[in-house]
Amino acid sequence: MWHKKMSFEAVSDEVLGTFVPIVVYWLYSGMYVVLDLLVGDKYRLHSKKDEDEKNVVPKKVVIKGVLMQQFLQAMVAITCYMVIGNDGENVVADEKSSSLIILIRQFFIAMVVLDTVQYFMHRFMHQNKFMYKHIHSQHHRLVVTYAYGALYNHPLEGLFVDTFSGAMAFLVSGMSPRASIFFYTFATIKAVDDHCGICLPWNIFHVIFKNNTAYHDIHHQFYGNKYNFSQPFFVMWDKLLGTYMPYSVEKRVNGRLEARPDRNYKCIK
Repeated sequence: MWHKKMSFEAVSDEVLGTFVPIVVYWLYSGMYVVLDLLVGDKYRLHSKKDEDEKNVVPKKVVIKGVLMQQFLQAMVAITCYMVIGNDGENVVADEKSSSLIILIRQFFIAMVVLDTVQYFMHRFMHQNKFMYKHIHSQHHRLVVTYAYGALYNHPLEGLFVDTFSGAMAFLVSGMSPRASIFFYTFATIKAVDDHCGICLPWNIFHVIFKNNTAYHDIHHQFYGNKYNFSQPFFVMWDKLLGTYMPYSVEKRVNGRLEARPDRNYKCIK
């Protein structure tokens, strides 16, 4: 039950932290749908034909699956906010978190926690045959990924991997509901970008993060199924634990791009 003395402003932060990332998910992925229509196959890692032939799940089913996961995420987010919603403590936390240094520290901790939980649970779902067959394989029905399929998972995976890792990042970092609005929105944009299948040369995420669209595309291919488990920010766990598959993004003869396993990472100029 929400605390009776909780201010309207605090409730608003919690509502925004729950639902803004969901809205941003569909807006940002929608941008990629429009962009895909404008640029065609030029910057795609796979052709439209490959997307239609290799993926074994209709897009209507993907959309329903994503909406289900977002519903679960919203329920967990509300529960987390209820846990910390005591006697105006959220307002105090917001005041403390106004310091830029504190916000940066909280974001970094949250990013590391999110990556750590997702890496080990993601890897476990690949190594355990039962978990892969009955749960994680649903996500890999998308051999050729696209933006709004980023959260297409089995409901149990959505709950115990994506949603749980997000809750842990929030709780361990100590960020306020107001700060979480920005963190969850950032994490959502990054997840969508990693699955968009479009490698634009001016994409800032591809410049800053080695864990990007091409990196995750390798993981979705048969030869990379046991590599590149890290998501969504860093590649440290893959490198430390021997599951890192280096790659390069190169132009094919027909002008399209392709992510290829390689010993040296290089960016398209």
